[in-house]
Amino acid sequence: MRTLPLEKVATFIRGVTFKPSDICEEDQPGSLWCMRTKNVQGELDLADVWSIPRSLVRRSEQILKTGDVLISSANSWNLVGKCCWIPELKHEATFGGFVTTLRANPSEIYPRYLYRWFASPRIQATVRSFGRQTTNISNLDIRRCLALDVPVPSAEEQRRIAAILDQADELRRKRRRAASLLDDLAQSTFLDMFGTSFEDMRRQWPMRTLGSLSTVFSDGPFGSNLKSSHYRDSGIRVIRLQNIGVGRFIDDDTAFISEEYFARLHKHTCLPGDVIIGTLGDPNLRAFVQPPEVAVALNKADCVQMRVDPTKAATAYISALLNQPIIERMAKSLMHGQTRTRISMGQLREMEVPVPPLQLQHEFGIRSELLTNQRSRHNDSLAELDELFSSLQAKAFRGEL
Repeated sequence: MRTLPLEKVATFIRGVTFKPSDICEEDQPGSLWCMRTKNVQGELDLADVWSIPRSLVRRSEQILKTGDVLISSANSWNLVGKCCWIPELKHEATFGGFVTTLRANPSEIYPRYLYRWFASPRIQATVRSFGRQTTNISNLDIRRCLALDVPVPSAEEQRRIAAILDQADELRRKRRRAASLLDDLAQSTFLDMFGTSFEDMRRQWPMRTLGSLSTVFSDGPFGSNLKSSHYRDSGIRVIRLQNIGVGRFIDDDTAFISEEYFARLHKHTCLPGDVIIGTLGDPNLRAFVQPPEVAVALNKADCVQMRVDPTKAATAYISALLNQPIIERMAKSLMHGQTRTRISMGQLREMEVPVPPLQLQHEFGIRSELLTNQRSRHNDSLAELDELFSSLQAKAFRGEL
């Protein structure tokens, strides 16, 4: 397949320089949208868009066009080069200094094909490796990017490849959307059964401290008791903050300690069915139920283990309750810290929560398990689609599709 340097088929355009005081209201006369790194997600994220005066745009090419590729050009090392497609916008838009636009020359390359090539895992990894580090920021090395070789088949073949990848990606998008709807359903089920506000729940149900609802309530070992130097490639699983998702165990970043060292820390043993609570991070308060596949584990500091007393509460209810935004807002007054706020284990233990009748909690647990199982099937299907999409990308740009 014929290849050409990127600089022969597309152009990088630098963003507009502006000051925080330049940000204005969207409906202000003479204003336009200004995209920034926050808007560069898997798709262009328009949930939080700034506006600036149009007079700050010095060059006409700094106005975004449908088919542009918007790139995060100054970000943390693992996000530099991240990109998204610019669809047709309802509002005139430009882009700031920490993002860059890659604009195809349509006489040389089909814009959607260019986007698919630049967004492919191999090119994203290459672009990240080009990043020029300054303090905590990595900057896109445009000069090295322009020297990258782009496979350029015929115009017809470019359109065919882009269409195949778009169709495969749409399947992934639909699957992610279905999974998101299941999460929304789980949330609405909880609110329908127990109340839509903390005040509403407080009026309906008796209040009890979390500690009084547990048989074990324990933080993980602090300081020198558990350091990264203790980690091994296998052994007893260590549950860390990055493993605690909202209602789910994130199994991406693994750490283990030896069974011998675990014997010294056995009082921190976590078992399937324990509620593991994150007290630091985003969000500050989040929890999941330790799954059966993690037979024995150890919780790290700021990862509080709660073993629910089955005569007083249901595990599924407690976990779901701690993931409710209304509970996190209520707990804000208990959080402390200048740069990174956290809630201490002692404060968490004494935090009062509403306790509905056990029968109602168990009914919620049954419904929650059904939704969890369905979500798991969706996740398995999405993983297969992700693998298929990755394979299609690799073949497409090797000329094998």
